[in-house]
Amino acid sequence: MNVAIVGTGYVGLVAACCLAKSGHLVFAVEKDLTKLEILKKGKVPFYEDGMDEILKETISNGNINFTSNLSLALQNSSIIFIAVGTPALSDGRADLLQVCTVAEEIIKNINKSITVVMKSTVPPGTGKIICDRFFNNSKYPIHYVSNPEFLREGKSVWDWYHPDRIVIGCDDESVAQKIADLYSDIDAPKEIMDVTSAEMVKYASNAFLATKISFINEISNLCELVGGNIDQVARAVGMDTRIGNQFLQSGLGYGGSCFPKDTKGLKYVSSSNGYQFNLLKAVIEVNYQQRTEAIRKLNRLLGDLWGKRITVLGLAFKPGTDDIREAPALEIIKYLADEGAIVRATDPMAMEKARPVLPLNTELFTDPYDALVGAEAVLLATEWPLFVNLDWATVKKQMNEPFVIIDGRNALNAHQLISLGYRYEGYGRSIRS
Repeated sequence: MNVAIVGTGYVGLVAACCLAKSGHLVFAVEKDLTKLEILKKGKVPFYEDGMDEILKETISNGNINFTSNLSLALQNSSIIFIAVGTPALSDGRADLLQVCTVAEEIIKNINKSITVVMKSTVPPGTGKIICDRFFNNSKYPIHYVSNPEFLREGKSVWDWYHPDRIVIGCDDESVAQKIADLYSDIDAPKEIMDVTSAEMVKYASNAFLATKISFINEISNLCELVGGNIDQVARAVGMDTRIGNQFLQSGLGYGGSCFPKDTKGLKYVSSSNGYQFNLLKAVIEVNYQQRTEAIRKLNRLLGDLWGKRITVLGLAFKPGTDDIREAPALEIIKYLADEGAIVRATDPMAMEKARPVLPLNTELFTDPYDALVGAEAVLLATEWPLFVNLDWATVKKQMNEPFVIIDGRNALNAHQLISLGYRYEGYGRSIRS
């Protein structure tokens, strides 16, 4: 099939490349001309494992074409994916300006019947609004489909080809089947439902996963008070097949482009419809509390933070990506700088993206060993293997007393670090020096 993808961010570019790899002819539309030239050269403008190879392969075999001309893409395609950003506004609402702009441009440029597929994450009820505002008034018939994505950053290529389900929201069964055929090479259940339900699946899935994270962090905090070990608790709890073992990792909490935005978005949708989603409010509050827990631990082990040298390992919100959106490390670094600490930071992928948003006096290092020279405390904020596997005996020789390590991801070998003479503290671990 001939497919147009409008937007080449984390979602749009993965969709474009993977559909092209599956044999479809894809026209990827990007209005940022600088980014467009980068893509045409076969370079991915962000870090995502496996994307470079697929992009080069699909450019080479001619299955993907990049353009800034939406009209051209529409003329050559029967299916149009909208994959533009829907960032959170200050009150939690999803900003639908880019979605509406694309919808309006589609109306102006089409000369035939088409199917529009919403890949952007939009609040439940958006499809009806978009159709009433734009597509129902089109000169040519437009079929509307909600097809939310469930990709993990850092694992998006794998997730594309190995999804738990493919959700298709459409009121026309034949159109829904047409979209299902796009994924004929992917072995996964195709769940067909109405548009609003499909939109809700995306929000409900992310809200539930965020709830698991905040819940295990609450249990983790309680473990610290009563002397339990969250590693053992979470492992045993996760063995219950009704619960599952994923997203039970305690620490600094969730970040990234999805969970923070979608939990706030669902909270706003609830409030605007007269419903108080109290559980979701608590999930959001607990997540931010986890970041202040890191500061509390540093205060207790270092005393006054003024003038203390603290190294933060990791700036991306998780390993495997250079995405810094809602990354816990950024908020913690700003707080430390406000308290007068001398902050050093390093990340193998995210430093250039983080540099403009960090306090000006933050010292950035390419080599983590250099970043640790003279440090009195270390905060592991992102569990990159590079950091987890540091030679901590060598690191200790470079640091200064009191040799504090705050393991914000419970990823380090606590017993080993304590035996080396560190003052170690993780989250919810009864092991501490």
